[in-house]
Amino acid sequence: MSFYTSLNGIKNAQTSLNVVSNNIANAETGGFKKSTVTFADVVAGTAFTNPRLIEGIGAKVEAITQNFTQGPMESTGSSLDLAVSGDGFFTSVSPTTGQTVYSRNGAFELDPGGYIVDPSGNRVQLFPTDAAGNVTGTTMIDGLVPTTNSAGSAFAGLTVNENGNVAVSYADGSNMVIGKVGLATFLNPTGLRQQGSSNWTATGLSGAASYGQPTNGQYGKLLSGYRERSNVEISEELVGLIVAQRDYQANAKAIDTATQATQAVLNLRS
Repeated sequence: MSFYTSLNGIKNAQTSLNVVSNNIANAETGGFKKSTVTFADVVAGTAFTNPRLIEGIGAKVEAITQNFTQGPMESTGSSLDLAVSGDGFFTSVSPTTGQTVYSRNGAFELDPGGYIVDPSGNRVQLFPTDAAGNVTGTTMIDGLVPTTNSAGSAFAGLTVNENGNVAVSYADGSNMVIGKVGLATFLNPTGLRQQGSSNWTATGLSGAASYGQPTNGQYGKLLSGYRERSNVEISEELVGLIVAQRDYQANAKAIDTATQATQAVLNLRS
């Protein structure tokens, strides 16, 4: 039994090493959220087993949980670099599959068609507004920047306010708001499914997304010209790396000791 218990411990230590290694590898990934491993003990017995004589049979991985604490803010100066000071997630939709993804990485840009997109090419979702910035509907739309205004003047630039209004300016000096950045929150964000590229999708564990406007309650306000960095603390991860390594070594030593004990019994029989 000791062989299997220690072997299971080695597997658990390897899982911990994998998670810590992934955290360290993504220390510079924008909007990344670190994960932690939760273990639980395993016991076996029946109603007729004396509870004072029940032996544990090892441990198991109970959960790998994401930590959605706020990461540090990095100033970039780019008007399309956005960060959320609050609990909200940016919402984007894939133009090819129609899949909706959520992210804390606000490194946005304009694609050749004038759409505001994330690094994966997903189109950022905005609440529709009139030219003055008043929201006119609750169904979000793709963020599309017109290359010319009604007078035929060319696009000159854009700004995003902390309330989410995307204001576009044109060569003739005119300005208009094309929409308001929509943010999503979840009852249980740790239930979101990781998709890579700092994107998540909703699951039954996370609950459905609740959409709202920046500066409104828990959604948080927008910071234009900033990006949210990874919330990985290298010093903490290095300590976790040492602990996982020690766990691995201890379980390997237990297997070695059990092997020696078994060998001693076999030698006695011979």
